[in-house]
Amino acid sequence: MRIRVLAVGTRMPAWVNEGVAEYEKRLPREFQLEWVEVPPAKRQGERTELLLAKEAESLQRHLKPAEHLVILDVAGQVISTEQMAATFAEFQMTGTGIAIVIGGPDGVAPELLAQASQRWSLGRITLPHPLVRVVLAEQLYRAWSINARHPYHRG
Repeated sequence: MRIRVLAVGTRMPAWVNEGVAEYEKRLPREFQLEWVEVPPAKRQGERTELLLAKEAESLQRHLKPAEHLVILDVAGQVISTEQMAATFAEFQMTGTGIAIVIGGPDGVAPELLAQASQRWSLGRITLPHPLVRVVLAEQLYRAWSINARHPYHRG
């Protein structure tokens, strides 16, 4: 299974990189996880729509045609860890890679949202983008543990 996380934002605090690295190192080699940082659009008084369009263009350059596109979106479907694990198991069977997008501070452009095959919400609370990376890394590890019947998940 190959999952790529495309995240708008660079220069994360050390605690974010350490948290992500902790869960990433626990994953087995056959669960390939790649993090791609995409620089945010420069916020110099431009309209939000234009900033979102610029970020979408940058994200688009990193997407691969055969990948299943999932966008994290507060307005998306609230997904449980078990549903995430089931989705991963389904795509592992077909050999389809997954690209998960974490948008910038203003979200994700409507044009890119329209291309997503799934929009997931990690809940109805607002999380800072650095924290979303750590939470997502943990949930990816937990989803793997469910599918592998590893004792980490005791839900």
